[in-house]
Amino acid sequence: MKILVTKRVFPEAVDFLRRDFDVDYEGTDEGLSPQVLAARVQGVQGIVSQLTDRFDASVIEALDGVKVLANVAVGYDNIDVPAATKKGIFVTNTPDVLTETTADFAWALLMAAARRIVEGHAFVHSGQWKRWTIDLLAGQDVWGKTLGIFGLGRIGQAVARRGRGFGMQVLYHDAQRAPEAVEQELGARFVSKDELLGVSDYVSLHVPLTDGTRKLIGTAELERMKPTAILVNTSRGPVVDEAALAEALQRRVIASAGLDVFEREPQVHPLLLNVDNVVLAPHIASASVETRRRMSMMAAENCAAALQGRRPANLLNATLWA
Repeated sequence: MKILVTKRVFPEAVDFLRRDFDVDYEGTDEGLSPQVLAARVQGVQGIVSQLTDRFDASVIEALDGVKVLANVAVGYDNIDVPAATKKGIFVTNTPDVLTETTADFAWALLMAAARRIVEGHAFVHSGQWKRWTIDLLAGQDVWGKTLGIFGLGRIGQAVARRGRGFGMQVLYHDAQRAPEAVEQELGARFVSKDELLGVSDYVSLHVPLTDGTRKLIGTAELERMKPTAILVNTSRGPVVDEAALAEALQRRVIASAGLDVFEREPQVHPLLLNVDNVVLAPHIASASVETRRRMSMMAAENCAAALQGRRPANLLNATLWA
């Protein structure tokens, strides 16, 4: 059987697949255009994909003979899962392994924005630092403040645990309330969307991209937040209305933001590149060597399992497994 790996991954994953399969490996960072992808999937039974590969309904309909789409990501908004299910194609992702790494990075953005670390770094490198002064790049405290979390899944819970370590009051909002035992463990209180926005000093986003979460944070939500509040997004770019956020940062509607994801990656709203109260990162929240290596291997293992007649560990459309 043949597997297409659409983009460069850690080499251990390719070596693993080559033990039992014929592997067509696109070992570049550019990946495959839709036209080239359509040609390369001919005669393929498994695909190891990445979040930049778009498998909408029309693409999936043309995947004759493909049995599994193994995504190297926890998110899978790049794949039309219902269309794949209708076509009989297993879809898998790579959850859990990146939970703590992503939570670490959400906190890195939060701390960097709160304490103005990026501004300080540039200030020192530019040679402007001439003396210590009482309010030089004075930021905001994190300890003892209120942390509001949208989405109390695996990553949201990991962020909440870190918040407790800083003595923070933890609030959360989600489409479904967490079990009482989870709330007690995290010291987290379920509140409405409006209450979370209105009282939180830090708002961190950890929701999947769905029709219900697209532009979850827009002009009205930003206006609801404290003028001293900081917004952090390590989920998906379209969860935030980027133009509205850029304008809010320029007008100091909120104090700052830390962003790892964007609406039209790798494009960034030009105004975000010209305000000093935002920390920007190129979608690297899960980018530790250990985690990205494990994500590559997990996707390869999922793909191999499906083709060898074993249930993949991270099957998204479980109804296909009878």
